[in-house]
Formats: sequence, structure tokens, C-alpha cells
Amino acid sequence: MSIREVSEVLNTEPSEEFLKACAQDSRQGVQNLIVRYYKEWEARLVEEERIEALLREEKQLWIKGYLHIAGIDEAGRGPLAGPVVAATCILPAKFNLPGLNDSKKLTESKREKLFQQIKEQAIGYAVGSAEPAEIDGLNILQATKLAMKRAVEGLKVRPHFLLIDALELSSLKIPQKGIIDGDALSASIAAASILAKVSRDHLMGELDKLYPEYGFAKNKGYGTREHLMALRRYGVSPIHRRSFAPVQQQLDIV
Repeated sequence: MSIREVSEVLNTEPSEEFLKACAQDSRQGVQNLIVRYYKEWEARLVEEERIEALLREEKQLWIKGYLHIAGIDEAGRGPLAGPVVAATCILPAKFNLPGLNDSKKLTESKREKLFQQIKEQAIGYAVGSAEPAEIDGLNILQATKLAMKRAVEGLKVRPHFLLIDALELSSLKIPQKGIIDGDALSASIAAASILAKVSRDHLMGELDKLYPEYGFAKNKGYGTREHLMALRRYGVSPIHRRSFAPVQQQLDIV
């Protein structure tokens, strides 16, 4: 076999006999391929073990008979502008989402890729939000809970149990558990964190077209130096959170 043909077989599911033959092949090109194959194989095993660990909470609940477990997380509690967005996601027992993790630990390109994969593989998912006026009227914590409630209510599949990042939703009469750092400890919450983060980023990109002077596509509404300078120069927009200190200070100046 040529080295190219060896490479093609290694990219499928090679037999033990084939791997042994490659190991005994004297060609340097084949030796390089077999080394790379085993490195990638070991990396896949590590990733599979990591994903299995992320499913610990879900497995315990599946055993108890809760089949549809909805992970819930939010994005955008800290920004000075734009809504707070929450997402909920029900994953199947078997899925293929390599790299699934807390959205904050992922690159933008990886989040975008997983965003599409999660939507394709999820049993159910939904996104909810609370607008700046609601944040100002309720406070950010209660607005976050409202966004989460709306996300759950948007599910087309009824959840049997809720796993929520850090919070509990007493307004929903569904069995639930709040998990501190849940987006790093639960696969369902991690998936929800990606849906929430990417959905909000896309929305801020659209709002940037309406209010381009604030740089929302880049800063996502967070209080960056450039955003604060624009706030002082152009004033408060309709989507700024007036109860947040830097925005309130600008209103007081006016």
C-alpha cells in the first residue's frame, strides 16, 4: 500500500492487524502516520472520559426516571446594554459534541460550531430573554430568572427535571437543582450556556446596526473603555440599562 492509502485506512476504523502491520512498516511516512493515529486516539479517549464526567448529574437523574433533563444557563448579566438571555437544552443520552464545555472556556469559532451541533442533536431547546426595561424594573437577578422561566416555557418538549446554573426557579413547579459552576459540571447546562451566549452575541450584532456608535458587535454591551467613551459622547441609548451605575451616572450628568 502507498502511504496515502495507509493514511486513508487510518482515518476510518483500522483493524488490530492493520495497526500491527503499520507498526512494523519501515517507511518513515508510515511511522509518522501511526504515531499521529495513536495520539489522536488517546485524545479521543480523554475527551470521551471528560464528557462522561460532565454527565454525572444527568445519569443520576436518568436512573431515577427523569428522562427529559433540561439544563439552563444565562448570558449577559454584567453588560450595560442589551437584554439578559437564557437558554435551556435537553440532550439525548447519546450525542456527539466534542469540545462541549462552559461557553466562557471556548473560542468564538468553537462556540459557533457547537451552537449548530447542539440545535441539531438536542431533544429540545429554547431561548428566552428579559429586556433592559425589565432589568431596570426588577433588578438583574430577578430579570435573569424571568429570562430562564421564559426559556423553559418555550420548550416544545416537557422537561421532567431542571438543572440550573447557580439558581433555582421557584416560579416553576418542576423538580430542579441549582448547581454552582454548573456550566463546567453538567453537559446539559454547558450546552445551554453555549446557546445563550451565541444567541445573545448574534442579537448584539443586530443591535449594533441600529446603534453603531457604541460598538455593540464588538463589546456585546459590556463596559469596555471604548463603550464608556461612546456613552459619554453620545449619551444613553434605548437599550442601555439605566439602573446600572455607569449609565445612571451619565443620566445624572444630563
